[in-house]
Amino acid sequence: MRHYCSAMAVLLLCGVIGSSLFVVTFLIDGLTRPGYHPVRHPVSALALGSRGWVQAANFIVCGLLLAAAAVGILLATDNPLLAAAAGVFGLSLVASGVFPMDPMRGYPPGTPDDTPSTTSRTHQWHDWAGAAVFVSLPITALIATLQSDELLLTVYSGATTAALVALSASFGQAWENDSPRTGLIQRAMIIVGWAWFAVFCGTLLP
Repeated sequence: MRHYCSAMAVLLLCGVIGSSLFVVTFLIDGLTRPGYHPVRHPVSALALGSRGWVQAANFIVCGLLLAAAAVGILLATDNPLLAAAAGVFGLSLVASGVFPMDPMRGYPPGTPDDTPSTTSRTHQWHDWAGAAVFVSLPITALIATLQSDELLLTVYSGATTAALVALSASFGQAWENDSPRTGLIQRAMIIVGWAWFAVFCGTLLP
C-alpha cells in the first residue's frame, strides 16, 4: 500500500510540475524572444525560429508529465472517464510540439504579416492537436466538477469550466480576425486552465 501511494503521489506531482513548468517557460520565452509579441502571437509560434526548440520541448516534456498525471488521477479517483480526458489533454500537448504551426503573421521575423491561404499538413495536425487540448481540458474540469465531494473544489472546477469555454470562444474569434490581442487571450485561457489542473492534482495527493 505504501508503494502504491508513493507511485500515485509521484504521478500527481507530475501534473503539478508539468502545468507550472509549461506556463513559466512560455511566459519567460515569450518576453525574451526577439521579434515575438506575446500580446498578439500565440504560444505555438514560439516553437518556430532558431529558438523554437525551447517551446517544442516545453510542449513535449510537459505534455508527457501531464499524461503521466492522468494515471495518477485514475489511481486517486478510480474514475476512468476523468483520467481519459486528462490523458487526452496531455498527449494532445505532446502532439502540438511534434507538429509545429506554419510561420505566419509576422513571426518568425521576416514572415509576411498575414495568414497564408494554404497551410501545410503539419500545421493542420497542429490545429487538430490544439483543438483536442482546448476541448479535453474543460471536459476534464467538468467531470471533476460532477465527481467532487468537496464544495470548494466543485465551485472552482465549475468556474474553471465556464471560464475555459468562454475564453476558448473568445480566442477562436480573435484568431480568425487576427486580433492584436490574440496572444493575450490565449495566455489567459492557458493560465486559467493549467493552474486549475495543477491545483486539482495537488488536492488528490495522499
